[in-house]
Amino acid sequence: MSADAALRRKRPARKATYRDVRDAPAHMVAEIVRGALHMQPRPAFRHAIAGSSLGMEIGGPFQRGRGGPGGWWIVDEPELHFGEDILVPDLAGWRRERMPEPPDEAYLTLAPDWVCEVLSPSTRKLDLEGKRPIYAREGVGHLWFVDPAARTLEAFALDGGAWTPAGAARDDEPVSLPPFEAVTFPLNALWP
Repeated sequence: MSADAALRRKRPARKATYRDVRDAPAHMVAEIVRGALHMQPRPAFRHAIAGSSLGMEIGGPFQRGRGGPGGWWIVDEPELHFGEDILVPDLAGWRRERMPEPPDEAYLTLAPDWVCEVLSPSTRKLDLEGKRPIYAREGVGHLWFVDPAARTLEAFALDGGAWTPAGAARDDEPVSLPPFEAVTFPLNALWP
């Protein structure tokens, strides 16, 4: 059975709604994927360090224009509303030419240009099998997966509605991958 079929089989009798997300305990990250409510505790420290460190590595040059081209909004854990799906990636980025000013709403409906998911044992299946196809459907141009346990980064680009590999790095290898290839940083900057 395909992962997509397995996820469809596990749909609840009642579709989750935004009210379910709002009613989730504050210490949980709540998402709706294909009608099902998924809740996970806030990320473990190693996971949070990897995501925060990546945000710092690309935020300076791409959001602030320090040592890089600027022109982006880089955001930690934005709430994305795509129809009935509500996703909270670890990091996301929008080119300012598509989103000149950040909105005042608590969530966004404009798909990011780039998303990064930091994989953990509790979120790996949802990130790879549940959320990845939604990001493709919504036209997110670039998707990165960071795995702190394996010390890897895999990058993908959307091509004709399908994800194609755009590069990878492991351990302390240099990272210069689309859409942030204008700057290079060592992957081990993400590990504690």
